[in-house]
Amino acid sequence: MKAVILAAGQGTRIRAVHGQRPKCLIQVDDKTILDHQIEALSMAGIDQIAIVVGYEKQQIIRHARSRFDRCRLNIHFIQNPAFAETNNIYSLWLARDWLRGDSFVCLNADVVLKPDILDSALRADAPISMIVDHSWRDETMKVIISNGRVIRMSKKISKKEFSATYIGITVFDHAIQEQFFRKIHNLIVAGRVNEFFNAAVQELADEGVQIGFTTTAGLPWAEIDDPFDLTFAQQNIFPHLAMASTV
Repeated sequence: MKAVILAAGQGTRIRAVHGQRPKCLIQVDDKTILDHQIEALSMAGIDQIAIVVGYEKQQIIRHARSRFDRCRLNIHFIQNPAFAETNNIYSLWLARDWLRGDSFVCLNADVVLKPDILDSALRADAPISMIVDHSWRDETMKVIISNGRVIRMSKKISKKEFSATYIGITVFDHAIQEQFFRKIHNLIVAGRVNEFFNAAVQELADEGVQIGFTTTAGLPWAEIDDPFDLTFAQQNIFPHLAMASTV
């Protein structure tokens, strides 16, 4: 199992807080968001991690190397030179060769979570499995679940029809990888480089591929897009994230 962290974006909505730093380097306690993610992945037994970088890429590379170079982790950096004109579908596409043939977990770089959430997700047996929270969270992508599988995902799903909130982490089995990246290729060729990669997942769901899910089970997590999200996380999430580091 490998992991890819999509960290190329500019994070303009939270620029007032992080200035010219990439969003994943926001200090949330004595660690950055990126530190929390890498430590959670390590605790789950994943030691091969790619970080897709773009905006202020050297800050991320320097930080990761200074903090984790002496650890047993193999951290690989993939550059997205078109970060200002593309969304995470393009960043994930750039990681395809590094991921080829392996199951992997994909994380948006603005998510902090209790490591136990990740542990259960990595044991999912669906071709694709999304981590969801059955509580409503504003601004985040929502999903509709029917017969034990995710059938629709969108930020436009209303509170009346939603089943759960997607927390920005998806697990892919190696057997679905070729089909998934073919979908991404077709979307990119069609000029849809500003989509979320979930557009490709939705197409697979529409064709009958099982999109499973695991839940947060009430454990703390936060997606940090703007100053309000950061305040929420500081008050409600970060105090619960203390953990013994394994890296």
